[in-house]
Amino acid sequence: MAMRIDSDSMGELEVPSDALYSAQTQRAINNFPISGKVMPEPFIRALLMAKAAAARANSDLQLLPADMAVAIDEAVDELLSSDDFMRHFPVDVYQTGSGTSSNMNANEVLATLASSRLGRPVSPNDHINLGQSSNDIIPSVIHISAAMELHGRLLPALEHLVGIIEVKAKQVDHHVKTGRTHLMDAMPVRMSQSLLGWASQIRQNLIALKTLCPLLQSLAQGGTAVGTGINAHEDFAALFSQKLSQATDIPFTPAANFFAHIGTQDVAVAMSGQLKTAAVSMMKIANDLRWMNSGPLAGLGEIALEALQPGSSIMPGKVNPVIPEATAMVAAQVIGNDAAITIGGQSGNFELNVMLPMIADNLLSSLDLLSNVTRLLADKAIATFTVNEDQLQLALSRNPILVTALNPIIGYLKAAEIAKKAYRDGRAVIDVAVEETSLSREDLSALLDPTKLTYGGLD
Repeated sequence: MAMRIDSDSMGELEVPSDALYSAQTQRAINNFPISGKVMPEPFIRALLMAKAAAARANSDLQLLPADMAVAIDEAVDELLSSDDFMRHFPVDVYQTGSGTSSNMNANEVLATLASSRLGRPVSPNDHINLGQSSNDIIPSVIHISAAMELHGRLLPALEHLVGIIEVKAKQVDHHVKTGRTHLMDAMPVRMSQSLLGWASQIRQNLIALKTLCPLLQSLAQGGTAVGTGINAHEDFAALFSQKLSQATDIPFTPAANFFAHIGTQDVAVAMSGQLKTAAVSMMKIANDLRWMNSGPLAGLGEIALEALQPGSSIMPGKVNPVIPEATAMVAAQVIGNDAAITIGGQSGNFELNVMLPMIADNLLSSLDLLSNVTRLLADKAIATFTVNEDQLQLALSRNPILVTALNPIIGYLKAAEIAKKAYRDGRAVIDVAVEETSLSREDLSALLDPTKLTYGGLD
């Protein structure tokens, strides 16, 4: 590989001759050969957009020449319009805890491109990084990238899932199934009632995520090194948020207190906690689908999920619930990501949190995974499953727990005797109740009607 000699405040070193980055990025490449995993693309996109917003703000404040700000802005556009811009950002996730290496990587790449456009030197530190510190821009970019992924992908995906569930609930409202508590037979429910429970779970997650948005959209930018705002214009924070809001259509604001946003990652921890809650909701839905689909002969067999691929390399004809399984694995990973983020959040020592790249990587991973699998669960599992009505009726007709409806008439103990006898003899509860009570079969049929029982209450 052809190399060139670049220098920074620590001296000279070799850099690939065709690299847009320079010495500080190369030092990070040399220092952190750890995972081979670079910062997520949404993070780098947000970092570049933040650099453009900073350049425009500094130009308006007459701290940066107008033509230089234009050159920086155009350099960002050039990168973001390229299909392979990520090749210029090779720094490992597991780097300096402030994310300084990634910040300088962006500064150096943009300085190279802007200098070429402008025909005179643009400094990565004095111009691209003007009014900024890694200590405020990296926490800001965590918020910016997460907000963009949340608004652009996850919230629409969750809304889509709710819509699909509600449509399906209407389609299956006439199906009555055996309810289950402790995985044991319980009183009947309409299938729509089970599905609308799922929809309510997801709506609760939507409400909670949206409630966090104002905090997520408040930025550390303007606090610079430790939160005091040293070397930044007093109007920079507000103008930066204004420029960024215009570029993203998301209302960003300066943090009420820069020290809190630089020294902690409490907002990211809170967001991750809510993503974990969403993952738990998705796990519940996925497992309900797996149980209802189980069989088809030796399981519950209440529904049949869409057959998407062969389920076994040795058992012909076997088909597995692959989308719910994938959903469950995503949920497990998001829960694991949250554990890492929680530990990362504890590393706010005095004026700086020093696990920022790891927090960013895991938070964006959770957003990405949930955004992707939510739509798959909606479109390839819930929207397309069919109901096995014969299997539902077979279980309902033999469910002794229906005798619960007789409690107000014959009492709990007598009803328990009937249920136990029906279990023991393998008979329908109505047949046993005819023998053990003075109620007529006609009255019992009305009292034990599964559909009627799904509406609850007393006559």
